[in-house]
Amino acid sequence: MDKELLSIIIFVMLFGLLALGMPIGFALGLTATVGTLVLVSPHGTLTLLGSTVFDTAIDYNLSVVPMFVLMGFIASNAGLSEALYRSCNTWLGHRRGGLALATIGGCGAFAAICGSSLATAATMSQVALPEMRRYNYDDRLATGSVAAGGTIGILIPPSVLMVLYGILTESSIAELFLAGIVPGIMTVLFFMAAISIMTRINPALGPRGERATARQRLMALRDVWGVLLLFICVIGGIYTGVFSPTEAAGVGACGAAILSVINGTFSWEMMADSLLNTAKTTAMIFTILIGAIMFNNFLVLAGVPQVISGWIEGLELGRLGVLLVILLIYILLGCVMDSLAMVLLTIPIFFPIVAALGYDPIWFGIIVVMVVELGLITPPIGINVFVIKGLAPDVPLEDIFRGVTPFVIAEILLIAILVAFPDIALWLPSTMR
Repeated sequence: MDKELLSIIIFVMLFGLLALGMPIGFALGLTATVGTLVLVSPHGTLTLLGSTVFDTAIDYNLSVVPMFVLMGFIASNAGLSEALYRSCNTWLGHRRGGLALATIGGCGAFAAICGSSLATAATMSQVALPEMRRYNYDDRLATGSVAAGGTIGILIPPSVLMVLYGILTESSIAELFLAGIVPGIMTVLFFMAAISIMTRINPALGPRGERATARQRLMALRDVWGVLLLFICVIGGIYTGVFSPTEAAGVGACGAAILSVINGTFSWEMMADSLLNTAKTTAMIFTILIGAIMFNNFLVLAGVPQVISGWIEGLELGRLGVLLVILLIYILLGCVMDSLAMVLLTIPIFFPIVAALGYDPIWFGIIVVMVVELGLITPPIGINVFVIKGLAPDVPLEDIFRGVTPFVIAEILLIAILVAFPDIALWLPSTMR
């Protein structure tokens, strides 16, 4: 069978299985197995399948994933998100849309100890949504700020998505983490600016809260010192070379547990729940990763990367034009695919093209993460939007999508700035080199 025709059939089969509700990891693995069976012998296919599963499961570099996931679950179950939100609210709650500003600030701070956007959105929504409703915030602003704020979870390190990108492209995970700090802070500021503009145009969207005293503000900082110390320890250790990313992940998980003891929120039930959820999440990530690697092996055998590379180069759009086409493809895929699967599926195809054009792999990794952020709140899928919908079932889905629209605009503007000025992301890693 012609390889191009086979590739089209396999892609149709993949999206058909996804439409029927099959988990993405199993859909990738099944279609890859079928495609590989057509191209090579059954013995070769089974050998490739077995080696892929075994090599992925024992890869030491991937041990960083469960440790950072555990760090996030302990921090969430220990109530650290509530302390972060209260502290931000104390400082920002008296402004127009102050609770929404505090939500974005809390999400940014929680992202520093949690590498998942879904976990950030789900955790912060339980704290922020009831408070914003108590002050009669418009549902669009309330739900939109939580859904958008959750996306920061995969940009500010530690980030599971950056870890997987680094492993797939053989890029420095430490440099990726450092490169995400400044864009992450800028994302927080841009989202806050969007809230300020909205509430200035229509103050009824987010009424002012009570102004805290100077003493209350200083007391609020006492609740977040541990999170700041943990972030400095993990990222500072990576920056100075004291820890490798894998070692830093273990230190972070241990540090989160120590903070829960200091805060009086530690219990064996909490720890057991964190470990169980970590095991479930890690199994899900590894299943998708193994399926994506199998699918990528099929794509290589079928020559798909070369076909796509030739098509893009044939457009004769120039260096920047090719990059914009790739980013547009990511945005379109983000509307219908899970972010993790999207990155694992596309990086082996697009990364060689980007590298050949001379773009910095660290910078491209940050751009990819930011475009994935955009996909998390873009219709029709917008996974973060559906997470918030599940926690606020009385809010119409279209209201939540309308609520995230200003944040989508802010994110697109920020991506454009990062494309125009790559040194914004590369400056901090360059000091490490």
